[in-house]
Amino acid sequence: MITLDAIGTFALIVGLLTITPGLDTALVLRTAALGYRRRAWGVVLGIQSGTLAWGVLTSLGVTALLTASHVAYVTLRWVGAAYLVWMGGRLLWATWRDSPGESPRAAGAGTETVGAKAGSGADDSLLGGWRQGLVTNLLNPKMGAFYVAVLPQLIPAGAGRIAPGVLLAGVHILLAVVWACVLIALARVLRDRLERPSARRCLDRVTGTVVAAFGVRLALGQ
Repeated sequence: MITLDAIGTFALIVGLLTITPGLDTALVLRTAALGYRRRAWGVVLGIQSGTLAWGVLTSLGVTALLTASHVAYVTLRWVGAAYLVWMGGRLLWATWRDSPGESPRAAGAGTETVGAKAGSGADDSLLGGWRQGLVTNLLNPKMGAFYVAVLPQLIPAGAGRIAPGVLLAGVHILLAVVWACVLIALARVLRDRLERPSARRCLDRVTGTVVAAFGVRLALGQ
């Protein structure tokens, strides 16, 4: 059976990774800050569904095959990179299409309409957010590589692998959900400042740049 020390070590590692600003943070903050609370929680649930899937697949030894196969790993990496660059690029393109001289109401409506087409969170849909979070997580082969590298070190030899693997993934999910609560609460504070179309465009440009940059880094294997 997995020890409490192993659980504590894993919690420390994933806790630090969770609070480090990154793609997940950008997606949740951007979606919640624009007032799409249900979709923001959908993104959170989708990301954590992906985390659970990686934990189960690692316990079954499937992700070890992914990291062992250069072709499979590179293919998933490029697909994930293309998806992130596309998503970030659509966000950026939507902000540049807005006219600085249009009225706040028109600009806000235009941003939401284009954002919805880009899958950026403009429609307050729990299912849509879940899909976005799940796809983003599952198309990141580094998640699989991380679990393959860490989980076997913490699960005792000869012990069953599925139950301890799911337990550790559950610890990861719990910490991530707690952090998501903090991010969504912070986003509510920022929401009043985002009533202006210029502020929304600025947020979308920052988020789009972050998402696209992660895609480029993933493509370069960094």
